[in-house]
Amino acid sequence: MSTISCNSSLRSDPRSASSHNVFRRSPSDLSFAPRSLPVNSGGTRRRISCQAISSAAPTASVQDKEKASLKDFLHISDFDRATILKILDRAAEVKALLKSGDRTFLPFKGKTLAMIFTKPSMRTRVSFETGFFLLGGHAIYLGPDDIQMGKREETRDVARVLSGYNDIIMARVFAHQDILDLAKYATVPVVNGLTDYNHPCQIMADALTIIEHVGHLEGTKVVYVGDGNNIVHSWLLLASIVPFHFVCACPEGFEPDKATVEKARNAGISTIEITNDPKEAVKQADVVYSDVWASMGQKEEATYRKQRFQGFQVDEALMKMAGPKAYFMHCLPAERGVEVTDGVIEAPNSIVFPQAENRMHAQNAVMLHLFGL
Repeated sequence: MSTISCNSSLRSDPRSASSHNVFRRSPSDLSFAPRSLPVNSGGTRRRISCQAISSAAPTASVQDKEKASLKDFLHISDFDRATILKILDRAAEVKALLKSGDRTFLPFKGKTLAMIFTKPSMRTRVSFETGFFLLGGHAIYLGPDDIQMGKREETRDVARVLSGYNDIIMARVFAHQDILDLAKYATVPVVNGLTDYNHPCQIMADALTIIEHVGHLEGTKVVYVGDGNNIVHSWLLLASIVPFHFVCACPEGFEPDKATVEKARNAGISTIEITNDPKEAVKQADVVYSDVWASMGQKEEATYRKQRFQGFQVDEALMKMAGPKAYFMHCLPAERGVEVTDGVIEAPNSIVFPQAENRMHAQNAVMLHLFGL
């Protein structure tokens, strides 16, 4: 297993609008720009686009500097390449310190984190709460019945009240607009813990895991097999600023949001492929990635999706096609025997559990960056 060297020192079929992607509006309707800037199935299809990799670093500009100093962490593409790689370096650095048993680094001492959950989660809650505590802070869990954001109390009011009590807010919600509204009205940093549109903290953890095991992120081939969901959208947004080869192999009609694919393609940074052939897609992959076929809020479609996703299970045969050096990743929870076999998730080249642990370290680094620490 490759390790990271850290030289920096620590400083304190037609379906209804509710199916497939709950997020139906194009991302062009939402704000992908930094807050400080003006925010102004048919026939068979194998591939939407394919762009050549360019490893040239973005030219420094005023916009890059503003992106680097954003208050919130809502989409990976809100930040420039240098900032994302810096956060990943910091994640490795702080992880190494915690692994050493050193508990003297307490940059969050005296700070509180409000955690809003309209969707329950094991990994998101435990990784944020434990991580914040290990760095000296205190986290407060606010479950689905504690606030009922948008029902019992308007999101803009929740944002302003919690800003008066806490130093930072994390929210795991259904509608993407909710995280945008929280960030708009909050006066403290807001971290996107997941929406139906994207899951940036997960992909930061995934990137850290790839760096640890493959040895580098840039230039790798990551092949996602399954539904073109919020995980895919975050991979695409990462591919719009960091150069690597990303392939989404999904059944016809379950492709990711077109505007997000175009955003990644038009950036001209990475190779982007959308295909309906998983066997061809996984060839020479560094990482084969899977997720559940029916996410939370889509469970009534589970039987239908199992039929449509036949041939997209990551099994031993598919991993063999990927090659002996390919790692398997899954954001969990996994439905063993559905989107992935038990043999694959328990194989020596499965890095699912280091990936899950890295949620905590990546998120700690994101919050350190937002605090300017």
